[in-house]
Amino acid sequence: AGLCSLLSASSRPAAGADAPGGLRVEVVVTGIPRPIQLGLDAKGALVVLSQGWRGDAAAEIYRIDLRGSTPVDATLAPRIVIPFAGEPRKTALGSLAVDPRSGDLFLGEENGNRIYRLGPDQRLQAVAVGLDHLLGGSTIALDSRGRLVFLDYASPETHLRSETPRTPSTSWLTEEGYRGPVVFRVDVHEERPLPRRADLLVPILPRGGRLGAGREPPWRLIGVTAAGDDLVVLNAVGEIFRLGPDGELRFIARLPAGHYHRTNLAMGPDGSIFVCGGFQIREIFRISPAGEVSTVAGALGDPGGIVLDRGGALYVAETALHRIIRIVGRR
Repeated sequence: AGLCSLLSASSRPAAGADAPGGLRVEVVVTGIPRPIQLGLDAKGALVVLSQGWRGDAAAEIYRIDLRGSTPVDATLAPRIVIPFAGEPRKTALGSLAVDPRSGDLFLGEENGNRIYRLGPDQRLQAVAVGLDHLLGGSTIALDSRGRLVFLDYASPETHLRSETPRTPSTSWLTEEGYRGPVVFRVDVHEERPLPRRADLLVPILPRGGRLGAGREPPWRLIGVTAAGDDLVVLNAVGEIFRLGPDGELRFIARLPAGHYHRTNLAMGPDGSIFVCGGFQIREIFRISPAGEVSTVAGALGDPGGIVLDRGGALYVAETALHRIIRIVGRR
């Protein structure tokens, strides 16, 4: 019953956010400047990627322990400030994936070309470079084996943004006139030098030589999450697909019409898919294992990252309201 059998909890009810009957929206973190992405570490702490109050850094990272009383006042919590890399790389970080085993954070440049790893020693290391155009939101993820998955976009225009020229592994994309999404999967734990160059990687979508000249997949992929050995991806018009090991996209469902941008995806324990529609579509949707679409919450304040804990509670970053809310089942 309810949202993936969400557990009930006690906290301050959230004003503004709207959820259907049977669900309760609670404020669990306040005073956190423009939170845009969420994750959970191995200890169950909430990892928050923030843009900061002044926007004078690439990102700020918070780890919030929710085991005590809530809401937690984040103005009293420690944070890690990640400075801009400097000209010409003054790019903010807009995507986040958390490795629950190592505690490493993976951070992607929004509208940039690089993905970094932030280890327990708080040192930032580039792990993938040479992308064409990495968006924010759920454009990076870790699969069930801890491999890094990321969405890029190939076109003659965006390739001008890349740091490196195409090599034979991906030059066929340009030669065939390909314009569309490119999905990569990288094992960053292999004994190989880092950073890994995207132009030297063979994408898992599209497969080399399998596209005819001028063929273009429908729209742009803007979100990804792991579903066992498969991936679930979302495109810019709200279509959701499952991407299997064979590289084929299989349609699952379509969300209500609208402009989807800076979206976020998460998998529920029962195989449900949760999608945060982003700043333009201020709703969160659930796609059941049977492909049925329902609304979990609406009237949200610029919703960003979402994550589910082990009990099935859904956490949402409300960027415009500088807070984190939790959606649970009513008692």
